[in-house]
Amino acid sequence: MTIEACTEMLRQHDPDRFGAVLAAETDDRAALVTLYALNLEIARAPFQSSEPMLAEMRLQWWVDRLEEMGQGTPPPLHDVLTPLWDAWGQDAGALVALAEARRRDCAREPFRSVDEVVAYVDATAGALVWAAAHRCGAPEGTREIVAHQARGAGIAAWLRALPALQAMGMGMDRPDPDHPKALTAIGRDGLRMAARLHRKLPARAAAALYPGPRVPRLLSEIASGRVDAYAETVPLTPFQRRASLARLAMTGRWWR
Repeated sequence: MTIEACTEMLRQHDPDRFGAVLAAETDDRAALVTLYALNLEIARAPFQSSEPMLAEMRLQWWVDRLEEMGQGTPPPLHDVLTPLWDAWGQDAGALVALAEARRRDCAREPFRSVDEVVAYVDATAGALVWAAAHRCGAPEGTREIVAHQARGAGIAAWLRALPALQAMGMGMDRPDPDHPKALTAIGRDGLRMAARLHRKLPARAAAALYPGPRVPRLLSEIASGRVDAYAETVPLTPFQRRASLARLAMTGRWWR
């Protein structure tokens, strides 16, 4: 029940955010590590059972614990919730939105439109990035800028996972080559808008806003048709990850 368990979970299962945390200010690392570990647990909860009702019950457990924490009740001893409580206290109650956004995953439903995908990305990646950025000093007035950045990064992550989602019946209901291209346009617009307004955000929030390696490149390749988002998973090499994170650590730049 220590932050080391969260750190190891992040290192193994979310190496990009693990690297970004290392570039964060020391005082922010515990909050980011526990937030991202919580996100991992919540994201995989719906997939721990193939039965929608059981998946919903697993997710509801997280909702209940976070709501209790928001009311001032410490969680039971747990590898993630205990250090989360230490880092966030009652503020962890606001993170219940991260769990609520995953309810459609329990039903294993495909997306019927581009708008549905964007709404899902906003509810998942958008809520996560705002929680991280706000904790790292982003003021309330910058919420919309953060939302643009989160939308661009979240759409890229969703498109990267699309071949696996299609195989599980959780991608697009009726695969259309125009859908990924429409999503890339929305994602690129979000990243550009955030980059244009980046000076309004504190440098301290850079780690929280980091979109991951080669995100603009991935969106460009899908938009141009060089990558079939339904069938191709574009690999990331260890060198590409290290180079991208080194840029973040050395320059503090999260925008392109």
